[in-house]
Amino acid sequence: MITKKLISEFVGTFILVFAGTGAIIINDVSGGTVSHIGIAMTFGLVVMTMIYTLGDISGAHLNPAVTIGFFAARRLDRRLVLPYVLSQCAGAISASLILRLLFPQHPTLGGTLPAGPSLQSFVLEAILASILMFVILGVSTGEKEKGMTAGIAVGSVVGLEALFAGPISGASMNPARSLAPALVSAHFAALWIYLAAPVLGALVAVLGCQCVREEGCCGVSEAKI
Repeated sequence: MITKKLISEFVGTFILVFAGTGAIIINDVSGGTVSHIGIAMTFGLVVMTMIYTLGDISGAHLNPAVTIGFFAARRLDRRLVLPYVLSQCAGAISASLILRLLFPQHPTLGGTLPAGPSLQSFVLEAILASILMFVILGVSTGEKEKGMTAGIAVGSVVGLEALFAGPISGASMNPARSLAPALVSAHFAALWIYLAAPVLGALVAVLGCQCVREEGCCGVSEAKI
């Protein structure tokens, strides 16, 4: 059962990074054919699709910050945290390696870089991740999504945040999504922003959920192995 969860996280994060950063790369090499709106929609749609495809297996976290957020909310067994994160990072890195083979001349492979001051992007990424985690906690039960609208809600908030914040911070909200292209393309200058800010934001969201929900948000672990 654990193996299936880890494979699910690997595959889901692979597809997320392959489609999402692939859209950025193809937009660059095609002279803007995909467009910023298309890139945002790609990220939102691939997250939504993976939730419906893999949500009943692993929860389709696809994001170390989300996994850490679920653990902080006591909805995920601590034994799964590190294996989930490693599987997500491995899937993301595998996607970036394939994109490097397909587009060897692309300098950043769709990596996230701040368009302005580092602090500006750090704060923005933390807030974006907090909003994302807040929504996820609201539409999930245990470490898994609930109901037919969970994928729509989470995919929509990912696309929405990418639409308005992408031009400034890249709207990563996901350490694995930023780590993979940075490692493969060897662009590490601002990587710390995208590793630290989403985790901070996810933890803040757990506190926010505790403030607005009397029960069912945090406090009882529902994770099963």
